[in-house]
Amino acid sequence: LALNPWDVILCISGTIITCENAIVVVVIFYTPTFRAPMFLLVGSLATADLLAGLGLILHFAFVYFIPSGAVSLLTVGLLVTSFTASVSSLLTITIDRYLSLYNALTYYSEKTVTRTYIMLILTWGASICYGLLPIMGWNCLKDPSACSIVKPLTKNHLIILSISFFMVFAVMLQLYVQICKIVCRHAHQIAVQRHFLASSHYVTTRKGIATLAVILGTFASCWLPFAVYCLLGDYSYPALYTYVTLLPATYNSMINPVIYAFRNQEIQKVLWTVCCGCFSSTMPFRSHSPSDV
Repeated sequence: LALNPWDVILCISGTIITCENAIVVVVIFYTPTFRAPMFLLVGSLATADLLAGLGLILHFAFVYFIPSGAVSLLTVGLLVTSFTASVSSLLTITIDRYLSLYNALTYYSEKTVTRTYIMLILTWGASICYGLLPIMGWNCLKDPSACSIVKPLTKNHLIILSISFFMVFAVMLQLYVQICKIVCRHAHQIAVQRHFLASSHYVTTRKGIATLAVILGTFASCWLPFAVYCLLGDYSYPALYTYVTLLPATYNSMINPVIYAFRNQEIQKVLWTVCCGCFSSTMPFRSHSPSDV
């Protein structure tokens, strides 16, 4: 096949995604203090994005060096599983953030740990099921007219994935609205108790809402174009449209480590320790609340 520049860009993106998230996975896996539920969810997100990056690299390699229908199904199945797990992990992190604020007094309990494991099992169970569908026969290798904008996925399969995404996005939007309300209420209570000026309360509230807006806005701007095009597009449309909408979606997996991992002070300390030994490896870590992750 003639080398497609868009495939090269996706492969480069996959390489960057793999390197970034591999760092996060290694740090969380090899640091005993990172066993709190919030870090497990961040680790799940990093693992999903790591697999997505590997899937992009393998897809490029197999398309141009080992072209095969069966291999294509495997790589596409891996991409569907990983991207579905990535979006679902973002939902679990949002749920965890909301519960840490809504049930602040009971958050640090065994129920939270149990709930975290249940969310992880559901996230990866559903993602694997979605990814297995093309391998189990739900593909368009024998019927090209049933293909979607992402071959060899069928149109029905992609519609189900798109509808699932919109449901996840709607839940996340509602949860972040509730989080904003809780943050505003807490900031007002603290301002009243400590006799802060109204301007201080306004600045604190604005910073919290701005952070949440950046998180949700980044997620929406990356995934919404591709999700909408999956519903409206057809296999007969130019492949350029698919690449233009899919590339921003891959960038979400590139941005996630920055938003959810590298901003965390504990992870920063471990990275500095490994890279240049700026901090003592025996330094105690202070677990932040999930809203800080």
